[in-house]
Amino acid sequence: MASTADFRNGMVLEIDGDLWTITYFQHVKPGKGGAFVRTKLKNVLSGAVVDKTYRSGEKVTDVRLERRPVNYSYTDGQVYFFMDAETYEMIPLDAEVIGQDQLQYLKENMECEGLVHDDTVISVELPQFVELEVVKTDPGLKGDTAQGGTKPAELETGAVVQVPLFIEEGDVLKVDRTEDKYLTRV
Repeated sequence: MASTADFRNGMVLEIDGDLWTITYFQHVKPGKGGAFVRTKLKNVLSGAVVDKTYRSGEKVTDVRLERRPVNYSYTDGQVYFFMDAETYEMIPLDAEVIGQDQLQYLKENMECEGLVHDDTVISVELPQFVELEVVKTDPGLKGDTAQGGTKPAELETGAVVQVPLFIEEGDVLKVDRTEDKYLTRV
């Protein structure tokens, strides 16, 4: 058990049998009445986000999630299969559990982190920075520079990011997948 004084971003709580991650919290001490804590919670499995308020000092059930390396193997359309790097066991996960924002950057043999609860991988997190090849973009013209503007580029996984004008098809890019942002050529 933990109290509201122990709250920190990334902490996982068990509420009504579901696992929720704290993405934001704020201690509030109004001039009148007791102190309380405002939180923004994200469901680990579904990705749903809710706001919840706790009285200061209220007890909550915290959960320790272990992180384990997993490698993406293949998909059969709706189910994605990951191999546990320690046990070589195949782990099937639904697309909803992984999340569309992550799926657009997922490619075969990518190393990811599996979130483990009760010796079961319940979700995966892709690395923040991924290296992907450009498969489709408008051709660059002589004189295009990094400050000259941007254009859309489709990556090998189907994701589309804005890139500088000098990027061409076949270039391998380093992309920040959390912000859908081009960083550099590799």
